[in-house]
Amino acid sequence: MPLLTSPLAASPNTQEMVRRHHSRFPGPGQCSSVNVQYVAAPLPVVWSLVRRFDRPQDYKHFLKDCDLSAGDGGVGSVREVTVISGLPAETSTERLEALDDDKHLMSFSVLGGDHRLRNYRSTTTLHAADGRGEGTVVVESYVVDVPPGNTAEETCIFVDTIVRCNLKTLANISEEMAGAKSHG
Repeated sequence: MPLLTSPLAASPNTQEMVRRHHSRFPGPGQCSSVNVQYVAAPLPVVWSLVRRFDRPQDYKHFLKDCDLSAGDGGVGSVREVTVISGLPAETSTERLEALDDDKHLMSFSVLGGDHRLRNYRSTTTLHAADGRGEGTVVVESYVVDVPPGNTAEETCIFVDTIVRCNLKTLANISEEMAGAKSHG
């Protein structure tokens, strides 16, 4: 797990979130990482996007479509995600493992699909940013098997790139939503 060295990641609230919900201990043949993103939007706005297990494509632009194959969007629901072309996958089957509106926590695991991310499990938490007005800190961590023929470093670089792009897009969309709400 990488060392969290940015001032945002080093804040007491963020460190507590990481300690409580993102301390991953990868097993043999696995890797893990923690990514932190500041969003200049109120927590309820950001959470309204993150908590929608049935609509990940609203901020994860690598995803084209999503259909629930089991459940109603609550814990235990299963979604079938279609990935945009150009990535080394077309589909992913994922299950919602945890959704807590009070703790602003969401966790899902990948059950299958035509990609190489085996035993992938992600946890995302949100909390108010320390001393940053109405801002939100989003922390997303994961653990995943290292595919045969790849190193842990290569696997983390690949997954971190996707996670960071998703978090940046989440920030942009949330900030646009917050701006629209404050002006309308």
